[in-house]
Amino acid sequence: MALPEILKGRLSVPAIAAPLFIISGPELVIAQCKAGVVGSFPSLNARGEGEFEKWLIQITDALDTYNKANPEKPAAPYAVNQIVHKSNLRLEEDLALCVKYEVPIVITSLGARTDLNDAIHSYGGIVLHDIINNFFAKKAIAKGADGLIAVATGAGGHAGTLSPIALIQEIRDWFDGPLLLSGAIASGDAILSAQAMGADLGYIGSAFIATEEARAASDYKEAIVDCGADDIVYSNLFTGIHGNYLKPSIVSAGMDPDNLPESDPSKMNFGSGGNTDSKAWKDIWGCGQGIGAVTAVLSTADFVAGLVDEYNSAFDRLATLNS
Repeated sequence: MALPEILKGRLSVPAIAAPLFIISGPELVIAQCKAGVVGSFPSLNARGEGEFEKWLIQITDALDTYNKANPEKPAAPYAVNQIVHKSNLRLEEDLALCVKYEVPIVITSLGARTDLNDAIHSYGGIVLHDIINNFFAKKAIAKGADGLIAVATGAGGHAGTLSPIALIQEIRDWFDGPLLLSGAIASGDAILSAQAMGADLGYIGSAFIATEEARAASDYKEAIVDCGADDIVYSNLFTGIHGNYLKPSIVSAGMDPDNLPESDPSKMNFGSGGNTDSKAWKDIWGCGQGIGAVTAVLSTADFVAGLVDEYNSAFDRLATLNS
């Protein structure tokens, strides 16, 4: 298992919580880390002047206080997601703050840059880069990423189209470093399945939307609980990049989820809804196919405790089958 040193002895279950655009705030991140999974958020979620730095201070102080009070069971480290795309005009400013506060883990998306990786490595941080195919995986490692997040079909948000089995086996053919799997992972059983395929950690996003600490509308949380895989629509209309979205939110926005037009991918838009009046990730709800495992809105602590129980039970069943 290629677990980074920064994670050893810090996880209650082998999982990282994915950064949820608009939805992940300090409250969710702190709760995730205290529960024993890496909590993360996109820096772009902190939108006011100086807000990103305030969040970094709040998270750092809260986890330091927790760790001093719980030296035998320290919290998991936290992560910040950076969109490495020319449309992100805040990247350099936000990166400088990540360096200043020595953010333990940086998750990069939509572009890999050697200078960014070097900046995080300068203080001992690590970089995990999300990819949707083997080609981009090789580019990310060549530019200095420490690990990969394989975003397979069924993942929430900007998902790929490849089977997790195919994607993991192709990456493991040449890469033995930290590897995470994203795509319909919402239970402890799914985390163990990801490991059986060759991943080190599960990457969980949509299930955390239905937690008390998530900054999501109550209707959004209830939709996560009520819907299943058949309610997910794959489209590039809303940001210019293909992603998975909840059908009810598309209907509520006055559109036909079965007849959505294609968007121009050269006009990627992460602030507004591409060719629509609805804001992507706000009025149109991103979501992955694994939500059938989500049956109630819970506190983050209770949800992670359930993951731990499910993971251990699945491990025991597998051991029984192999005995």
